[in-house]
Amino acid sequence: MGKIAVVTDTAACLPFEIAHKYDIRIAPLHIIIGGEKEYRDGVDLDTGQFYARLRRMGRKEKLPTTSSSIPGEFVTIFESLRGKVDGVVTIVMTSAIAGCYNSALQAKELVPDLPIEVIDTKTAMSAEAFCVLAAAKAAAAGGTLQQVAQAARDMMPKVHLFWVMETLEYLRRGGRVSMPAAMLAGWLKVKPLLTLDKEGKVAPVGKPRTMSKAIDAMLDEMASRVGNTPLHAAIMHGDAGENLNILKERMIARFKPVDIWLCGMTPVIGTHTGPGTLAIAFYNE
Repeated sequence: MGKIAVVTDTAACLPFEIAHKYDIRIAPLHIIIGGEKEYRDGVDLDTGQFYARLRRMGRKEKLPTTSSSIPGEFVTIFESLRGKVDGVVTIVMTSAIAGCYNSALQAKELVPDLPIEVIDTKTAMSAEAFCVLAAAKAAAAGGTLQQVAQAARDMMPKVHLFWVMETLEYLRRGGRVSMPAAMLAGWLKVKPLLTLDKEGKVAPVGKPRTMSKAIDAMLDEMASRVGNTPLHAAIMHGDAGENLNILKERMIARFKPVDIWLCGMTPVIGTHTGPGTLAIAFYNE
């Protein structure tokens, strides 16, 4: 039985040790800082330095921007796999807010002699990573191209994603959220709690006024969705300090997940969410 490779993008915030264990290839999204210098997410840019720089930026300074139109990154990976595997399953972040899906489709056309499935997860961050891991486990078990792709698709309706930010300002300035001006003004004064809807678009959930209340609200959303089967969870953060430990302790005490990832939000995510962001992703078996 042939080998199937699994590919994803850096928006999945996939922990290095998991990517290494399952030989998952990761296409770096690109970040532009200062309007001209372009960095490859996770390759040329240190996460700690990135968030420190974000915190120093004034309201009038131009924020970093992202370019998820990266067919060349996918082509490089696909070319490196040609002749070594029998097929590739490429699993990417929601096409509703980024261009990774179209980039992967373009790259697929440029490597026509390699069977490639491209999957739009309609999600991002560790919710996307859970889909990637499901596919990677199927590939490691000797699954066919169709079986590996189906493992990712089967995971998609199971995963949930919520995140809370210090401010909506970064999403607003990055053009990733659309609200009437009067409504937006109110959301800029709170700690926005958000999710991605079924179409993969950013959707507001609540607007607690403190980070402590936001953590509780996020866990309440989790409580309304968890089942009785084993629970798998992930916590992501963008330089969130002690709030990361508070969220972890509250989640473990309340839900007792069988495993839990702790991972940093890559700069390509942090560009739109800002420093101090906390996120959770989870699913039941």
